[in-house]
Amino acid sequence: MLITPLDLKFQHLDSAIAAFVVKGPEGYVLVECGPASTLPALEQGLAGLGLTLADIRHVFVSHIHFDHAGAAWACAQNGATIYVHPKGAPHLAAPEKLYNSAKMIYGEAMDTLWGAMHPIPEARLYAPTHGEKIAAAGLVFTAWYTPGHAVHHIAWQVEALDGTTTLFAGDVAGVRIGTGPVVPPCPPPDIHVGDWLESIALIRQLPVETIWLTHFGQINDKAGHLDALEAELSAWATWMRPYAEQKASPENVTPLFMAFVKERYRAVGMSEADVERYEAANPAFMSVAGLLRYWTKIGMRDEG
Repeated sequence: MLITPLDLKFQHLDSAIAAFVVKGPEGYVLVECGPASTLPALEQGLAGLGLTLADIRHVFVSHIHFDHAGAAWACAQNGATIYVHPKGAPHLAAPEKLYNSAKMIYGEAMDTLWGAMHPIPEARLYAPTHGEKIAAAGLVFTAWYTPGHAVHHIAWQVEALDGTTTLFAGDVAGVRIGTGPVVPPCPPPDIHVGDWLESIALIRQLPVETIWLTHFGQINDKAGHLDALEAELSAWATWMRPYAEQKASPENVTPLFMAFVKERYRAVGMSEADVERYEAANPAFMSVAGLLRYWTKIGMRDEG
């Protein structure tokens, strides 16, 4: 098994969004595909390996957010099967609601950031069960439902014939770029801190030591990485709770939270260029609505 990460140069930045080409004994598989806006970079990366989209017969996406699955329709048009959580599959088959919801947030920047999203025929979609094993390119992919960041999230464990295993963790293992800190992406509407902690516990138990992050790259210290993610998720959620209790508006909280996150970045010595990459991969403003909604609708109710 050979894994080649492709930097999709999102918004002309290095190391913001990755897709992964996995070579097995019987062909190639793509894990994540990025947004449609980075299709040229995806095709260029494949060309560097002597491949085209038509050579990719299997695409495994962690979840349906645009930065992970926005270009899945193009892969399907070229003959690939798209493997996606059953709660996400209907939105790839009929993406109008998903697209229009995102456009309410991004407005005129929607096309520049994410590009078009077209329906995928149901025959090109496959929704595995939790723990299901799928044979592809001479490899075995296991689907682990890992909610917390999104209810439709799957972490994909991959096993080669020699027993080598790795995990493509999507966003449930957080964002970490270069030597920067690990941070939790918390956009609405599905953030659930309790579910996320359970998913982290599941990943700890899996027989893998190497984790690949869509944002961005390879993690070899699984335990240390997950410890840091738990701590930062707790810090972000704890910071947000009083504002939820006060029923503060997202508009008022957003600049305060962005300053809080930026100060944490500065505390570990991140450069402005690194902060820009983190903001492209995980915009701090998106976590405000997500965490406020979590505390208001889920967190405090569960405690009650």
